[in-house]
Order: sequence, then structure tokens, then C-alpha cells
Amino acid sequence: MKKLLIIYHSRTGGSQQMAEAAFDAAKEECEVVLLRAQDAQPGDLVKVDGYIFAGPENLAALSGQMKEFFDRCYYPVLGQIEGRPYAQMICAGSDGANAVRQLARIATGWRLKEAQPAIIVNTSAQSEKAILAPKTLSESQLAPCRDLGSALGAGLALGVF
Repeated sequence: MKKLLIIYHSRTGGSQQMAEAAFDAAKEECEVVLLRAQDAQPGDLVKVDGYIFAGPENLAALSGQMKEFFDRCYYPVLGQIEGRPYAQMICAGSDGANAVRQLARIATGWRLKEAQPAIIVNTSAQSEKAILAPKTLSESQLAPCRDLGSALGAGLALGVF
């Protein structure tokens, strides 16, 4: 059975909700593992068939915890995961574009194949209070995450990727 790995970091809950929505949908299609970025190890990346990376935009960039995951795992798996599909989801307070570019650049270095364009959920959090507040995403914000999980899971199960 094909296996999908979803790795996420979340400080205020938004990215976690996105990752869990994708997980819930994907598990109907294939085997799925959901890991926090700080818990993911290089070996976790090698033994799966595809990836969803979910993280917040912090200060117009990929969150430090997601970046630390990539820093820690990049070289140990380099040359071992080429050609596998990936997708990304960013929970942003503004546009999320730079976080998407950063993650895509890392995935390009690993020679991963983008399965679909990035999903950016914009919470419009612009004040300190709003940025630090726990997030509760709406069904309309989570629906694309579920669709992504279902599509990537089904694509893996059917051998599309």
C-alpha cells in the first residue's frame, strides 16, 4: 500500500488544522502518517511515497521550525527521494508567497515533483494580538486542504505519481 507523509508545524493551530484536514481525507485513499516537524526524521522521509508539508508563514518566511526540519533532514535523504510527489499548505497572516517559494526551492533541491500548486490560507492576522491568537479555520478554509489530501492520496494509490 502506498504511503503519504504529512509533516507540519503550528504555533497557533492553523497549520495543524490544515494538516489534520488533509490527513483525514487522505487516509480514505492510502496509508498516511502525520508528524510534527520537530518529530520527523530523515528515515521517515525515505520510507514513504509522497509528502504534504504544512507550516505557517512567520515574518514573511517559512516558520523556523519547518526550516529546522528541512535543515536537519535535507542532506541525509539527498538522492534517495527524487521524483516523489509533494504538495504544500501555508497558513499565512498576509500573502504567504515567500514561504511557498522557500519550500518549493527546498523541494526542487530534493528533486521532488510538485503534485499541485500550493494552498495558502490567509487568516489576515496583522496585529500582535491577532497573530499570536489561537486560530480556528473555517470549513471553507479547510476544504481545499481536504481536497489536497484526498487527491494526493488517491494519486498515490492509483499509481498516478
